[in-house]
Amino acid sequence: MKTTFTKEAPEAIGPYSQGVVVNNMFYSSGQIPLTTEGVMVEGGVEEQVHQVFTNLKAVLASAGASLSTVVKTTVFIKNMDDFPVINEIYGTYFNNHLPARSCVEVAKLPKDALVEIEVVALVK
Repeated sequence: MKTTFTKEAPEAIGPYSQGVVVNNMFYSSGQIPLTTEGVMVEGGVEEQVHQVFTNLKAVLASAGASLSTVVKTTVFIKNMDDFPVINEIYGTYFNNHLPARSCVEVAKLPKDALVEIEVVALVK
């Protein structure tokens, strides 16, 4: 088992790693819309989803993976009414390759984020 870290994504805000590689599989911690400096991105759900994907791409790269090797995502959203917007943006990142996905509405996310996404990916 190997933990991963990159300065191209925000540091963990608790006692956990950005991700872990086990047997050629990468398991990310949930990414929220923080900048690399740990500041919540300004704007609404659209800006937050794009920042989450920026962070995901960085942690995936640090593990030797990419969006194209993702096999499963879990999307946590604060308001299910945002689902159509989140889904549309999500589709721009996963347009040819469609990993399995779960999406759930939650009462609250860290730092009062509107969205959080975690992934499981094959390491190349």
